[in-house]
Amino acid sequence: MVTQAVTRHPAKKKDDSREVEIAAFWRFSSDRDLLRDSERIHQIKIGFPAQLAYAFRLTFNLQERNLETLLNASFSTLERRRREQKNLDPVASERLDRIATVSHLAEEVFESQANAALWMSKPNKALGGSAPIMLCETEIGAKQVRRVLQALEWGGAA
Repeated sequence: MVTQAVTRHPAKKKDDSREVEIAAFWRFSSDRDLLRDSERIHQIKIGFPAQLAYAFRLTFNLQERNLETLLNASFSTLERRRREQKNLDPVASERLDRIATVSHLAEEVFESQANAALWMSKPNKALGGSAPIMLCETEIGAKQVRRVLQALEWGGAA
């Protein structure tokens, strides 16, 4: 009797799962444009699924402390909400909505999700050396990032 060993590829499954999560963030990001402001406000008040925070973290390869800063919530709280399949609070949801809309603009400018994520994650001279994603913590910072993206779209340097 000949038996063959079945080789499992846990890394492959993990990579597939990662890609599914990243795709979920980009889908969420592009869907923001399809909604009226009143619909977005309603969704923010209800709160987005905490799983979306995990997808966001994977998309931009964020460290725990950066995720905490951007969503104004502790990592343990975010993980607990995800585990319990609960929604984010309105503050974290509003920030995630803001980040998603800026990310979608970056995707349009760079014509690639990977290039948009890379640009959003790297320090930028036009933004005082800050990574664009980190400026999205506030609306004023997000406005600066949008300004630079619009300049790039129109052929400016940034």
